[in-house]
Amino acid sequence: MAKLIHPIAGTIALLMILSFWLATAMSELFAGPEAVATVKSSVLWGFLILIPALMAVGGSGFQLGKHMRGPLIAAKKQRMPFIAANGLLILMPSAFYLSFKAQAGAFDTGFYIVQAVELCAGAVNILLLGMNMSNGIRLTRNRRRKTV
Repeated sequence: MAKLIHPIAGTIALLMILSFWLATAMSELFAGPEAVATVKSSVLWGFLILIPALMAVGGSGFQLGKHMRGPLIAAKKQRMPFIAANGLLILMPSAFYLSFKAQAGAFDTGFYIVQAVELCAGAVNILLLGMNMSNGIRLTRNRRRKTV
């Protein structure tokens, strides 16, 4: 079951984070304050999908990788604590702060500093999750070759 859940949950999580990042960037660059506020509150609602997806990908990944060894597994395991810490310590608090500020119409220096930090941290997580997905695809491909 983990072999099915892991790639689906990972894809959902990566696409959610990517959509949060793109919606934020596009609304900041090309839309007004109302659109930014809508995006910021939508990101919080998106957590209802993202958090379970991240839990599923983490749990299934731990289960799948428990007895596996090799450089690809080691790389994935090494990246995961950073991805989780980045999400829990930077991205989630930033999302709540930015949503509250945007809802209040407080687009001040603090808002834009946190927004810049959030975009950078989000880009890092997108990159790291993408690298993990790439490694996972390579692992699956390697296993298929060995069994054929």
